[in-house]
Amino acid sequence: MSLPFYQRSHQHYDLSYRNKDLRTTMSHYQQEKKRSAVYTHGSTAYSSRSLAARRQESEAFSQASATSYQQQASQTYSLGASSSSRHSQGSEVSRKTASAYDYGYSHGLTDSSLLLEDYSSKLSPQTKRAKRSLLSGEETGSLPGNYLVPIYSGRQVHISGIRDSEEERIKEAAAYIAQKTLLASEEAIAASKQSTASKQSATSKRTTSTLQREETFEKKSRNIAIREKAEELSLKKTLEETQTYHGKLNEDHLLHAPEFIIKPRSHTVWEKENVKLHCSVAGWPEPRLTWYKNQVPINVHANPGKYIIESRYGMHTLEISKCDFEDTAQYRASAMNVQGELSAYASVVVKRYKGELDESLLRGGVSMPLSFAVTPYGYASKFEIHFDDKFDVSFGREGETMSLGCRVVITPEIKHFQPEVQWYRNGAPVSPSKWVQPHWSGDRATLTFSHLNKEDEGLYTIRVRMGEYYEQYSAYVFVRDADAEIEGAPAAPLDVVSLDANKDYIIISWKQPAVDGGSPILGYFIDKCEVGTDTWSQCNDTPVKFARFPVTGLIEGRSYIFRVRAVNKTGIGLPSRVSEPVAALDPAEKARLKSHPSAPWTGQIIVTEEEPTEGVIPGPPTDLSVTEATRSYVVLSWKPPGQRGHEGIMYFVEKCDVGAENWQRVNTELPVKSPRFALFDLVEGKSYRFRVRCSNSAGVGEPSETTEVTVVGDKLDIPKAPGKIIPSRNTDTSVVVSWEESRDAKELVGYYIEASVVGSGKWEPCNNNPVKGSRFTCHGLTTAQSYIFRVRAVNAAGLSEYSQDSEAIEVKAAIGGGVSPDVWPQLSDTPGGLTDSRGGMNGASPPTSQKDALLGSNPNKPSPPSSPSSRGQKEVSTVSESVQEPLSSPPQEAAPEEEQSQSEPPKKKKDPVAVPSAPYDITCLESFRDSMVLGWKQPDTTGGAEITGYYVNYREVVGEVPGKWREANIKAVSDAAYKISNLKENTLYQFQVSAMNIAGLGAPSTVSECFKCEEWTIAVPGPPHSVKLSEVRKNSLVLQWKPPVYSGRTPVTGYFVDLKEASAKDDQWRGLNEAAIVNKYLRVQGLKEGTSYVFRVRAVNQAGVGKPSDLAGPVVAETRPGTKEVVVSVDDDGVISLNFECDQMTPKSEFVWSKDYVPTEDSPRLEVENKGDKTKMTFKDLGTDDLGTYSCDVTDTDGIASSYLIDEEEMKRLLALSQEHKFPTVPTKSELAVEILEKGQVRFWMQAEKLSSNAKVSYIFNEKEIFEGPKYKMHIDRNTGIIEMFMEKLQDEDEGTYTFQIQDGKATGHSTLVLIGDVYKKLQKEAEFQRQEWIRKQGPHFAEYLSWEVTGECNVLLKCKVANIKKETHIVWYKDEREISVDEKHDFKDGICTLLITEFSKKDAGFYEVILKDDRGKDKSRLKLVDEAFQDLMTEVCKKIALSATDLKIQSTAEGIRLYSFVCYYLDDLKVNWSHNGTGIKYTDRVKSGVTGEQIWLQINEPTPNDKGKYVMELFDGKTGHQKTVDLSGQAFDEAFAEFQRLKQAAIAEKNRARVLGGLPDVVTIQEGKALNLTCNVWGDPPPEVSWLKNEKPLTSDDHCSLKFEAGKTAFFTISGVSTADSGKYGLVVKNKYGSETSDFTVSVFIPEEELRKGAMEPPKGNQKSK
Repeated sequence: MSLPFYQRSHQHYDLSYRNKDLRTTMSHYQQEKKRSAVYTHGSTAYSSRSLAARRQESEAFSQASATSYQQQASQTYSLGASSSSRHSQGSEVSRKTASAYDYGYSHGLTDSSLLLEDYSSKLSPQTKRAKRSLLSGEETGSLPGNYLVPIYSGRQVHISGIRDSEEERIKEAAAYIAQKTLLASEEAIAASKQSTASKQSATSKRTTSTLQREETFEKKSRNIAIREKAEELSLKKTLEETQTYHGKLNEDHLLHAPEFIIKPRSHTVWEKENVKLHCSVAGWPEPRLTWYKNQVPINVHANPGKYIIESRYGMHTLEISKCDFEDTAQYRASAMNVQGELSAYASVVVKRYKGELDESLLRGGVSMPLSFAVTPYGYASKFEIHFDDKFDVSFGREGETMSLGCRVVITPEIKHFQPEVQWYRNGAPVSPSKWVQPHWSGDRATLTFSHLNKEDEGLYTIRVRMGEYYEQYSAYVFVRDADAEIEGAPAAPLDVVSLDANKDYIIISWKQPAVDGGSPILGYFIDKCEVGTDTWSQCNDTPVKFARFPVTGLIEGRSYIFRVRAVNKTGIGLPSRVSEPVAALDPAEKARLKSHPSAPWTGQIIVTEEEPTEGVIPGPPTDLSVTEATRSYVVLSWKPPGQRGHEGIMYFVEKCDVGAENWQRVNTELPVKSPRFALFDLVEGKSYRFRVRCSNSAGVGEPSETTEVTVVGDKLDIPKAPGKIIPSRNTDTSVVVSWEESRDAKELVGYYIEASVVGSGKWEPCNNNPVKGSRFTCHGLTTAQSYIFRVRAVNAAGLSEYSQDSEAIEVKAAIGGGVSPDVWPQLSDTPGGLTDSRGGMNGASPPTSQKDALLGSNPNKPSPPSSPSSRGQKEVSTVSESVQEPLSSPPQEAAPEEEQSQSEPPKKKKDPVAVPSAPYDITCLESFRDSMVLGWKQPDTTGGAEITGYYVNYREVVGEVPGKWREANIKAVSDAAYKISNLKENTLYQFQVSAMNIAGLGAPSTVSECFKCEEWTIAVPGPPHSVKLSEVRKNSLVLQWKPPVYSGRTPVTGYFVDLKEASAKDDQWRGLNEAAIVNKYLRVQGLKEGTSYVFRVRAVNQAGVGKPSDLAGPVVAETRPGTKEVVVSVDDDGVISLNFECDQMTPKSEFVWSKDYVPTEDSPRLEVENKGDKTKMTFKDLGTDDLGTYSCDVTDTDGIASSYLIDEEEMKRLLALSQEHKFPTVPTKSELAVEILEKGQVRFWMQAEKLSSNAKVSYIFNEKEIFEGPKYKMHIDRNTGIIEMFMEKLQDEDEGTYTFQIQDGKATGHSTLVLIGDVYKKLQKEAEFQRQEWIRKQGPHFAEYLSWEVTGECNVLLKCKVANIKKETHIVWYKDEREISVDEKHDFKDGICTLLITEFSKKDAGFYEVILKDDRGKDKSRLKLVDEAFQDLMTEVCKKIALSATDLKIQSTAEGIRLYSFVCYYLDDLKVNWSHNGTGIKYTDRVKSGVTGEQIWLQINEPTPNDKGKYVMELFDGKTGHQKTVDLSGQAFDEAFAEFQRLKQAAIAEKNRARVLGGLPDVVTIQEGKALNLTCNVWGDPPPEVSWLKNEKPLTSDDHCSLKFEAGKTAFFTISGVSTADSGKYGLVVKNKYGSETSDFTVSVFIPEEELRKGAMEPPKGNQKSK
């Protein structure tokens, strides 16, 4: 944002007044001026004076004022020449004031118009309306228009915050004294009734003494006396406080850099004329000012009489005598003091009467300020604009980035002439913001959304204008809701804005979202955040349904931002986009702040116009009414009372139920400051009346009239549902939906449209931003799919019911395709609105708003030249003619062209210098009640010559009908800003601007949009300036800038820095800092080597981020060859310094050191020494005050600079290094330490970095030096720096402190080790242990002691590792002190001894020991396997067993189904748990679990279908469970169950079949004749059938052989008398239906005689052997 010229000129005054603590009003002084004017006008004696008397009195009055001014100022402070020059200037002011009196009376003015006008210029707080300058008569012509430098006065409550500059403070105090004297003198003149002679005498007395002046004006009223007394007391107090405060200030705080109060202005003059450049600069010490011409210092003595340079009264002047064409140049005023340098620029253009160019200058190579390019209007009569690679309908999601763009082709192509590109959303121009940024790259236009929100949804139109022709193209952008954090939560609301704001509350409104998450929205939560913080707080405890809510609990004067969240039964949705900042101030206060009072004042002047009286109780408020009523709150509004006294008042609000007279005060604890109030906690549906009382220190006034009966509830009804939903085909992916608008809808926000695929039942929103009108195009549909649509309306009360569903329509292109222009009939007249995307060639400059279209702009025909343009051409006709004469060809060369013109059409010659093109982008920079400040952009084409000025025309717009054009300025203005005065308040105006150069007046700009003349302010700061790049390296650089001249409504709080590659498009800017930085510099890191970059800086205040600065760059990230850096060094004396060397210096080069990029000249903490091309900056006492970045710049070079950062860590390092250099120490690699060697020896040692041959070491024990001897052995290795001391054994008396002291030349060092208490005892014990270990290892010993491990077979293996073993070494194992016999002898292979314990169990618990022994000694190792150790081992064993388990298998038995798994072996410690379908099994007689050997099983007897499912066997080893799973269902269960049935039947058959239980022998030997009786038991179910066999043949019962079967169980076999015939093989056969069985026996019958005979026949066995 460019700063208005008048604020640039008076920045010195404006800056202080933007501080809210220094804001003031001047109403009292305005009243005084008017009263003074009345006195003057009403005094007949005074008006009847003679002309000579009046002039004499004016001169005396001026002298008196100046004398009083100088005397009082000099008594207060004395600041040398700077203050004196300002005092003299004050005298000049007084003299000019007296001249004004003289002029008015000498011309016989009979009214007070002149007096009021003069004083309004001098004393009015609205200084920007000043009419006349009082500084210099010569300055009047150079200032823009009739704007003149004002002299300021004011009344301000004194705040302890003193101004930064002591000089400013003194000058302001002195200025007030002079003005007070002036005011008192004026009233004294008006009150005097004496003659002219006596008045002249009184005037002379006034110049000598204040007492004499009081005696002269004896008739002054008491009011005047009281006021003067109050002024003197207040001023005295103010000056005392100021003097006390500044007495405490450090002198450095009074210094400040130069600052231009008035900058030099550019001039255009004729040859032989004189020109003066003026400027005024402030700073302390007083700056030295130098004038430059084209960057070369002006030498007055080298050109005697040409230049006159003067500096008087703080005003610096450069006068150029008898200007010629060589004086056309850029002039610079450079102001410098110890705090820095500041420059201001102005241009001087010298014009020739004859218009002849000096061709010698051209031939001599002298650069001219003119270029010979021409505007495009000389090349083409019509431009054709086409769009290629156009953006289409786009879909995005909240939070995403999106870019719209298209390529613009313009024929014919004109170099150095770019078209105007403007983007519109829904017909409104799109302005750059943090959410959206337009960019034009020369042939492509883009619009980039950095963070999409639903507010960004709409129809986007790009319009490209070239000369008087333009073309446009449109497409819709849809923004879908972001994914909800809670599924089913509603979407975010949108368009959160402030409807009303005052000191007590701010009313926030928003739009309801289209998506409710599947359940109705219960209400909304409003959050607030104070600007400048990041803490959000919820404003309402319960959700509010109405889309408006007054937020209370605000701090007056603070600014806030707001956001809204929707809530339904599922949860709270995402927050909306934050609102713009809103200040908690009354509208009147805001309007007062917008006026930007410019007079700085720091004192408190209290003047009363009436006698002191007692406090006045305020009267009742008036016009009390209910402005808004909802179910959640009621808003009251009223007017303040007429009777209120002179102090502020507050209000108390009271309520009363209808039908009762019991009034209750609503705001007892917190009185209301504003004449509006929001009431909460009212019962919905209940009726109330309200009234208001006023209160001040005098008491509480009478109540106002009561309001009408108000029923608490939403007065705004939810709109009715729309009707007649009609879809119509559009394209292959879109459908146009139209509907009848809701009837009787109030405050309608718009409509939401939803679509659903026929039959799906799922509705999707077509738009997320409510649309107005009754027609909408739904995009993003599926081709050939059928859809139905519905619509609902929305207002602040809520969303209406859905309309009836439309008829189904198939999505396909309509005949002809696309939407006709009447789809949006309400926008057909808006060039920037929702027009046909095909666009069209238009011949005239389009209006920039719909209002322009209503004013009669015709977009199809070129507009005729406006009257201001004609007037402008007429004014500069002599200039145009004089310039065009020499630019035409000589007469000799013109003849052939005339002959050629007979056969060919005449061709227009290309003028070397042409008029400039039209300015553009007219904006209103600031607006007042009766004036406006305009700004515009300079023409794209200057016509080959420098632009010398601008002419502004304006016209009123009444009732959308424009009036006649009027000239705003007769004399051209040089700046691209101008203040137009004498406008009508609350009236719309349009403006046009034309640029002029030496060729003439260019074409006027397009008509601006309508601006309303009313009080407002610019909130955000202007752009920073003087952006500079330094310390450029391959991956970093430093960016510096100066703060914006205009800080906005509030002070600048920080800066944002952006960068992009030089060749990148504008949409690729990226910020370097997420949070605003306070510093005015930034080191940019992470650059790519060899890449060219450009940078920009933006300032931010509480109102927001301002416009960016001019681009810095392009600059290539590279480290130039020979680049050197600042080096830090510490000398032998410990002095810390920064050193820099430059080998590219010129004779004029100087080294400039800065801290945090602020020059460090005259710093008491630093000392700088320069020698040739080297510089050194030394720190006198480096401390925390010196932390920062130190840089060294070399002037008069190509930007050579380097810097060094000293942070807290670096400071500590440098201080430590400095201390080390002052008091050097021997650096050590390791401090003193102790270690135990193998035999128990103790070694003390340390290592130094380096030791010389002369290094000495002292060994100290308990503060006594010890020496080498039998107990101590010392050694020093000077090559490695190792220092050692050995002790054979530690005794009790060796406890204490050991120190090694090193002396190596100047350096010393020591290291100490404390061995006391537990530390020493531990070390002593370790030494003894190591000694015993060494002794032990002399014989057989254990290298690794006894331990255990569980093998893969779940056995326990005890093992140990032995060393120093020989063949005679024996190893013996013990358990519980009993030797364990080992079958095999250990061979000590690999030194490992093992003992294997199979199937380890509780019986194996105990103490195991193994002993090694031979003739050299013995060693033993014990292993405890009891309690916890045994439990740990058992856990590991159980784990191995569990891991060895096989997969579960299914086995069918006769009883049921068995599930089983095998383990290597089973222990009771292994817990087995079975579960079925995730539930533990309860064991019964039917379901059992058990272990058989290595089998773990689960038996399910008589299984049923309920036993199907998943079975899990979990083996718990004590720490971890191991599971095996089997699925007993489906086919597995069916097969197992079938096998079980089979086995069960087989078991039954086996159980019930016929069988012989017993009783029959295998062989029966019986003597012949004996009876044989055999009994046999049989069994079978059913009882079996019995049959007998003899020699495989059936045997029947007879008398000899009796066969019986009784009771189905017993069979009898009887032979009464056996004979040899009965011998044989017999069989019993039992049989039933389940089977049969045969039991065989043999009967052998013998005869006794035969036995004896056989015995006698056999020879004796003994006789046979003997033979």
